[in-house]
Amino acid sequence: MLPGAYLAYKKNGTAYYRSSITFQKKHISLGSFASELEAHQAYQQAAHLLSDSSVAFNDVFLLPTILSFDKVISLLNFRDNHIYFKNPIYLKNNYFIYHLSQTEELKFDIDDLFYYSSHKIMRRQGHLFVNDYGMQVNILSRYGIKNYAVPGRDYYFANEDPWDFRYSNIIVVNRYYGVTKIESAGSCRYKVQIHINGNYLVGNYLKEEVAAVAYNKAVDLAKNYGVCKNFQTNYVESLSPRQYADIYSQVKISKKYLHYLKSRKDSEIEQKCVSRTPTNNFFC
Repeated sequence: MLPGAYLAYKKNGTAYYRSSITFQKKHISLGSFASELEAHQAYQQAAHLLSDSSVAFNDVFLLPTILSFDKVISLLNFRDNHIYFKNPIYLKNNYFIYHLSQTEELKFDIDDLFYYSSHKIMRRQGHLFVNDYGMQVNILSRYGIKNYAVPGRDYYFANEDPWDFRYSNIIVVNRYYGVTKIESAGSCRYKVQIHINGNYLVGNYLKEEVAAVAYNKAVDLAKNYGVCKNFQTNYVESLSPRQYADIYSQVKISKKYLHYLKSRKDSEIEQKCVSRTPTNNFFC
């Protein structure tokens, strides 16, 4: 058997070849291949990358390789930084790069290294996510950014690099459901809207936390008036239960919104009455 190649069998009995290498007492799997020769070539290429530091990082992908893209990044990081990650991570000073492709490099703080070394980043319809406990989790959620958030309105990148996910580079403007920060003439206010067959204004508030509580109150009112919708609500970490209760009881809700809920409820009652009206025109 050629060096680095090992014969294996699938459950159905089909033969294939695995390749692996041991470097600095670390045993590294290089992948599965259809032939012994391919498995051996993977071993040779891995040995060359690990032993020859003159092979520059930016030049690696100009060379033909049978190794997967992810594996090449892992090997280069192991060679240069002496730490092996299964995911395509390369360590830098005080941050690391997660390579989605040769041209797409995501930057993260070292604080996130443990998480992304064990969670593979995937992309679907322009969104980046990981599988976490069987759920697809948008990576923006780690910054308190909601799934529906709009870049440039709800958050933005300080250095205008949308691939730089270091905490200092992500500025979150609107942290809470239904709350939008409005800046005008040097001052700011927080507009609260709720979506029920269209957007309805709940009110304008001077403090973001108060606006978040006002949205929650608007949700409760909607449910009390029979609106059957799975609303998300806000958790305001900075408020104690007592502070939350005080704000909740005192915060004002738009009269127009209250009128809408009442008229909506009255309309539903009227429709039920009409549907129950017998043919002899007796009413509810």
